[in-house]
Amino acid sequence: MAYRKGQGGALSPATRITQEIIARLESGTRPWIKPWRGVPVSRPMRACGIPYRGMNVFWLWMVADMCGYASPFWMTYNQAKELGAQVRKGEKSTIAIFYKSYTKEIEAPDSGEKSDEARRVLKAYPVFNADQVEGLPERFHPAATLELTEPEGREQALDAFFAAIPATLRHQGDEAYYEPLADRVTMPPAHLFSGFNHYYATLAHELSHWTGHSSRLARDLKNRFGTAAYAAEELVAELSSAMLGAELGLPVAHLDNHASYIGNWLKLLKEDDRAILTAAAKAEEASSLLLKLGGRGVADATDEAAHDAALAA
Repeated sequence: MAYRKGQGGALSPATRITQEIIARLESGTRPWIKPWRGVPVSRPMRACGIPYRGMNVFWLWMVADMCGYASPFWMTYNQAKELGAQVRKGEKSTIAIFYKSYTKEIEAPDSGEKSDEARRVLKAYPVFNADQVEGLPERFHPAATLELTEPEGREQALDAFFAAIPATLRHQGDEAYYEPLADRVTMPPAHLFSGFNHYYATLAHELSHWTGHSSRLARDLKNRFGTAAYAAEELVAELSSAMLGAELGLPVAHLDNHASYIGNWLKLLKEDDRAILTAAAKAEEASSLLLKLGGRGVADATDEAAHDAALAA
């Protein structure tokens, strides 16, 4: 995935949900082809045990995914209190939606005849996931049905390489991304990946974004999806992770997960025939920095390149 920026402001329930879904689609998040294995899937549940329906299912799934919640249960603040529990201080709610039905008397414009018309209006109310609440009965935190087994392919040398890079790294949820403002990389836990090679390859991509922070290589990370600069940064991270893969023996199959960017890359390259050269140069800087920090710095090939060019002249 790319780098993530926060959103704010008071929005209608429909607008808020729609904008979040668009943002995830635009950022290239297609969960069905992630290289990590899915966690147990359950329909979101109310505190009483009745499952949510309709858009609430997909919305609460998405919120749980973004926030790393494992419990399928959601409840209001008062429902938590009724259960003898308490929402942890500082936790923020999300919304669940429902349609409120009502009737309105209308008058036919041609005959003046009055009749009742059924209408519905979309409403929202705040809910918290059980993982945000302290003191709940154990049933609100069902045990995972998937055994958390370590995938194959772990290598001590690669663990040491990535551990030597001084990035702030957390393992949470099932989404990989870099946040420029927090200067932090988030990765799914390794046991969610189908193999450690895919874990390492995904981490290489996100660390490539990390190199662009203002305190390091100072690339522009403030652009929105759809802009040429955003597409260029994604291209830099892809090329950098491919270079790292070549040096570290990592797969490049994970690049298929970013196929949603291809259209933007094509537009970028068609509009600027030097864009790929610029991206490759910046990718070289990014991968070289990571290799140096990880203790695998490569020799500077500038002099050799000049020598080759002179021979070819």
